Amino acid sequence: MPGRTTQTSDSGPTTGTGRARPAGALGPAARPSRASRASGLAAACHPLPAAAVTLFAAVLSATAGQRLPAAALTVAAVATGQLSVGWCNDRADLRRDLAAGRRDKPLAAGTVSPAAVSRAAALALLLCVPLSLAAGPLAGAVHLAGVAAAWAYNLRLKSTAASWVPYALAFGLLPAFVTLGLPGAPWPPVWLTAAAALLGAGAHFANVLPDIADDLAAGVRGLPQRLGFRRSAAVAGLLVLGSAAALVAGPPGAVTPYGWALLAATAFTLVLAALRPVGKVPFRAVMAVAGADVVLLAFELRP
Repeated sequence: MPGRTTQTSDSGPTTGTGRARPAGALGPAARPSRASRASGLAAACHPLPAAAVTLFAAVLSATAGQRLPAAALTVAAVATGQLSVGWCNDRADLRRDLAAGRRDKPLAAGTVSPAAVSRAAALALLLCVPLSLAAGPLAGAVHLAGVAAAWAYNLRLKSTAASWVPYALAFGLLPAFVTLGLPGAPWPPVWLTAAAALLGAGAHFANVLPDIADDLAAGVRGLPQRLGFRRSAAVAGLLVLGSAAALVAGPPGAVTPYGWALLAATAFTLVLAALRPVGKVPFRAVMAVAGADVVLLAFELRP
């Protein structure tokens, strides 16, 4: 899935060793230890979103009925794809992170070198290709299209009015990657694709909210930045609510009690987030809804 939407850039200054030197950084004596570099590399991949998307893929694989070897390949493909996207995002964001003094970002803080992050992103992407294609040519092509959309977001689309498209595309294609790897290569139901795409677009809007002002100052003008805080918050809420509604109403048969509870909990969570739309609250609200959606999927898609 696409990387984080804020603190964007394309490249950054480096020291003679290729390591980023943020303003105020110390000299050679401050060179980070091997453990510190490893920790910085791990943090630069955006581990929480990467783990969340990989877990979502694992749940989809299990509930769709994939056998263990196929499910393991699916999860590995998604994990490597997410790692490549996260590292690509941090590497692309380096220049503006340095300008903004983002000491919380490993590259801007100098705990890991740009070259190391670039190599890691390239290696993860190279591993993602055969792992994706192992699920079958069509399934692999679908997953790689989603990964390509995420890279396109990192490198160009995040600063355009189409910034939401890679999120919707990458999330929307994830169920297809799982189901196309099943015998007979079936496409997922439309309601599942729609729910995943709406959730991805909603996550994009919610993720950007805390940094809209900083993004605009840095020249980043994705769709949420163009709409402004209040309208973007409303759009994020509507998209996430629409995702939950698609999951509840889409499957055949009567709506389950859990489905009604999910809709009520989603609306309540979004209202709470709207009452305190600061910091990471909106994004965490979306993640909470996503977790509830995964539980619902475990019931809806079980063989």
